[in-house]
Amino acid sequence: MTYAVLPRLLATIAIAGGVGLTTACSDPRAETAGKAGPPPRPVLVQTVKFGDRVSERTLVGTIRPRVETDLGFRVTGKVASRLVGVGDQVKAGQPLAALDEVDLGLQTEQAEAEMRAAAATLRQGEADLVRARTLTEKGYAASASLDKQEAATEEARGRLLRAERAVTLARNARSYAVLTADADGVVTGTSIEPGQVVTAGQAAIRVARTGEKEAVVSVPESLIALAQGRAAVSLWSNPGKRYAAKLREFAPVADVATRTYLARFSIPEADAAVQLGMTATVTIAVAETGRVARLPLSALFNQGSGPSVWTVADGGHPQLKPVEVAAYEAADVLIGRGVADGDRVVTLGVSKIDPGQVLRIVDALRF
Repeated sequence: MTYAVLPRLLATIAIAGGVGLTTACSDPRAETAGKAGPPPRPVLVQTVKFGDRVSERTLVGTIRPRVETDLGFRVTGKVASRLVGVGDQVKAGQPLAALDEVDLGLQTEQAEAEMRAAAATLRQGEADLVRARTLTEKGYAASASLDKQEAATEEARGRLLRAERAVTLARNARSYAVLTADADGVVTGTSIEPGQVVTAGQAAIRVARTGEKEAVVSVPESLIALAQGRAAVSLWSNPGKRYAAKLREFAPVADVATRTYLARFSIPEADAAVQLGMTATVTIAVAETGRVARLPLSALFNQGSGPSVWTVADGGHPQLKPVEVAAYEAADVLIGRGVADGDRVVTLGVSKIDPGQVLRIVDALRF
């Protein structure tokens, strides 16, 4: 290459570079990218609605029967048979266990024999009284003999009455040899076996009545005042369903070990899904003064200057509003001031919002 050609080559390269630069600057895609803004950001919102402030507290308890009775024999004897086991459903009047009736039968027969003897003695005394009265009237016997016979007859009448009562008691005792259920329920415990000798009144079979069920919880000292609030019961097996409950009984003295008060909440509308022994959650709601708006915790935004929320105005423009928090709950926050009824508050992704953005409200996020 000669030095005479070099100036022409440099000129050609300069011209080519200028043409390329001009072409890049006139590219329509570059012009479009510079003019278009970011697309609207999709957000979830919740409409603000103020209402009465209600404080809720939850307590864990168990489902128990309102009435659970330890049934026992009313007489002493040897257990001949036990007819039910734990978990069996029983009806009122159904036999549960039985005693050996041999001795009870002998006692009944003895009482009946004594009654027959007393009846015979009374018949003889009444006949003697008639004869004594006749002889006295005719003057063949003294009045003292008549008085003596009247007393003997009256004594015989009393002995017969006593014998009749003894027969009734003996027959009742024989009927007590069969232990029966006094109401519909379920057997929750047994403490006797065949061959065992039991005494009168000894606990034999425990039966829980299934007609009325309740939730039993232990209330700490700090929540005694809330126990009188509106209560609802939900089961751990089905937490989505709530049953209305009512405080039926509250212990006047705290437990020595736990320092809690035992409370029983009746469940009038308990269905078959509410089984004895299940774990339940008792939610107690108490109305307080002041009106608040309930929002998810994810709606709060704080950059060090206090809690705020993003609201969406007409046209999708966000606006940051400072708020006053009345209380924090497990998943929600109660707002006392800063927003108004009808405001649309962003509930998800508040940390990604800029004041100059345009927001697009969606019903649900799609992943």
